[in-house]
Amino acid sequence: MALGDLANPSRFLAFANRAIPWLGGLTVIVFAFGLNQAMLAPNDYQQGATVKIMYLHVPSAWLSMMAWAVMTVAALGTLVWRHPLADVAAKAAAPIGGAFALLCLITGSLWGRPEWGTYWVWDARLTSELVLFLLYLGVVALWRTVEDPARAARAAAILTLVGAIDLPIIKFSVDWWNTLHQGASFGLEGSTIYPTILFPLLIMAAAFMLLFATLQLAAMRNEILRRRVRTLRLMRARTAS
Repeated sequence: MALGDLANPSRFLAFANRAIPWLGGLTVIVFAFGLNQAMLAPNDYQQGATVKIMYLHVPSAWLSMMAWAVMTVAALGTLVWRHPLADVAAKAAAPIGGAFALLCLITGSLWGRPEWGTYWVWDARLTSELVLFLLYLGVVALWRTVEDPARAARAAAILTLVGAIDLPIIKFSVDWWNTLHQGASFGLEGSTIYPTILFPLLIMAAAFMLLFATLQLAAMRNEILRRRVRTLRLMRARTAS
């Protein structure tokens, strides 16, 4: 099946029905392996066992940004390319990305308490991540309050494109401002994380990405089916009238 064929809702449903069980099973396997490796990873010489919060915090932060990036591409697909499934993808990704952003904020607070002495500081990166979470809530609210799917898609797409400005702010906030949050551990020159800690982190990141892909496909499938039911109900109501 060519990638362009997935623009057809019926073909996408057939693809999703085949892919979701395999992705779900692979997600469980990678998560189990990643959690096992995280438990076996050594403690940090300064932070102790607290550093293991990183295995949930960092991947959830990455995925919260990646989900908005997916929504941004989908927003362009809605406004520019008129892709038939672009708004479906955007609507499906919003609550998933919001959940990742919330998990990032919660684990970050738990990690920050023993390191900074408080659960929350108005640090540039923390604040910009909080803004991202609020943006997710705004997009979800738009989809739920605007009854016409076409109008909701356009409004959500515009908000998504505006909110995309927050992504580079989150990424580069530790470089642009004096913050408590640690700087980037990955760069073109390599990683500053010790390999025995880095390997479980990358496995957990892969597990989170597989989880996102599984949930995204399932949510898109449900949204397509929901719209078909809505269309049938409207047709039945017009016939009855």
